[in-house]
Amino acid sequence: MRPEGQFDSRKATAAADGATMAEHGAPHPYVHVVPFRVLFGVFASLLVLTVLTVAATKVDLGSTNLVLAMAIATVKAALVVLYFMHMRYDHPFNAVVFVTALAFVALFVMLTLLDTVTYQPELIPGYAPALAP
Repeated sequence: MRPEGQFDSRKATAAADGATMAEHGAPHPYVHVVPFRVLFGVFASLLVLTVLTVAATKVDLGSTNLVLAMAIATVKAALVVLYFMHMRYDHPFNAVVFVTALAFVALFVMLTLLDTVTYQPELIPGYAPALAP
């Protein structure tokens, strides 16, 4: 008896002889083929958002520039994850795991930024790079 998942040369030979996976009782893989029209639409959206990001750097909006750039980057990342990584068509549990991981990354980044803001007044001039107020 072979352990689960180990290669069986008899099945490979039978498959080469024209037998299908269904005849061997093998489970069918979960595959979702995304239409070219959808992939091209996402690609075009990513290009438009990239041009928008570059255009946003030419306009001085003060501290809003960073917020705008991060919002555009978030939309672009969501498009990549949803369509190119097929998360839109995957099981919902995987989306929960992914969003939870993103939430923890955001939490750690926010805590780091809070720490930076807290210690900014204690910086000795000349010993550290200047931080914007």
